[in-house]
Amino acid sequence: MTPSSPSSPGPGPTSDPAGGPAARRVDEPQNTVDALVQLSFLVQGVLIRIATDHDLSLIQVRLLGILRDRTPGMLELARHLGLDKSSMTGLVTRAEKRGLVQRLPSPDDGRAVLVGLTPQGRQLTETCTAEAEQQITALTASLTGAEHTQILALAAKLLHRPPTHTLTP
Repeated sequence: MTPSSPSSPGPGPTSDPAGGPAARRVDEPQNTVDALVQLSFLVQGVLIRIATDHDLSLIQVRLLGILRDRTPGMLELARHLGLDKSSMTGLVTRAEKRGLVQRLPSPDDGRAVLVGLTPQGRQLTETCTAEAEQQITALTASLTGAEHTQILALAAKLLHRPPTHTLTP
């Protein structure tokens, strides 16, 4: 991985031993892994800034993002977030104390608990979603319409699902 931050402009073109400009900038990805890691850092940076602005942790932002369109059980949430049962319980308890989520009885299993957003949690989720959309849209503003469609298709392929729509700039 390159040492440069993907959000910094970097030092500019490098020079080859003969003194001429090199074909690659120092901060450009060297391979697919490097490119995806740098892109991940860039997106995670956006999410971390949004989380910080709203006194949330990154994992809390992820929790709200999952809950914006579903009311899963604790085990499903734990799988989505990669957490064990005790960590999941603590995360939900802290969000519940803040008034962002509520535990609901499962209609299918009397022992199971579902987790859903409260009105306050839904409002905060919508705010964070709008901020993320605005900031990530700004990051992709230089892409053409065809490039937006291409990145959506590639991301969908990597996530193992077909794209359901195309982006427009």
